[in-house]
Amino acid sequence: MGTSVKLSGFRELERELQKLSKSAGKTTLRRSLKKAAKPMAEAMRDRAPRGDTASDDLAESIAISTKLSKRQASRHRRMFRNNRASVEMFVGPGPLPQAIYTEFGTEPHVNKGKYAGSQHPGTAPQPYVRPAWDGGHDALLKRLKEDLWAEIRKSIKRAEARAAKAKG
Repeated sequence: MGTSVKLSGFRELERELQKLSKSAGKTTLRRSLKKAAKPMAEAMRDRAPRGDTASDDLAESIAISTKLSKRQASRHRRMFRNNRASVEMFVGPGPLPQAIYTEFGTEPHVNKGKYAGSQHPGTAPQPYVRPAWDGGHDALLKRLKEDLWAEIRKSIKRAEARAAKAKG
């Protein structure tokens, strides 16, 4: 089961970004991505199961960041080894071990360690990331488009004002 998303307007966007310095362009992209992703993170927090301490930690760990944990980063590098995107933003749970088990559940299995040999019944999936994406990715992309254009215009105006001040 795949998801397809149609994106347009990147040529125009790239043309406008080239009017900015590299650092200003990256800052503009990061600011826009973070702003557009906030409702997605909130939707994940709202859908994350609550009740016991571990689940509460899960909902509280959901964040928007440019950084990954060591484990997440090593997996990300393996997946995107040849892709050197200029700006990346990540939305989702922190490096809690229960995050993936909560989303996808577990199958029945024989325990190891302290309870070795006993049968674990497995856990039912309690998805919170995928439903948030399915319900909000179109809105996220629309917000990103609007915010990005607004941020680019502001950054270009600031750059032009600085250039005029330097000349003047």
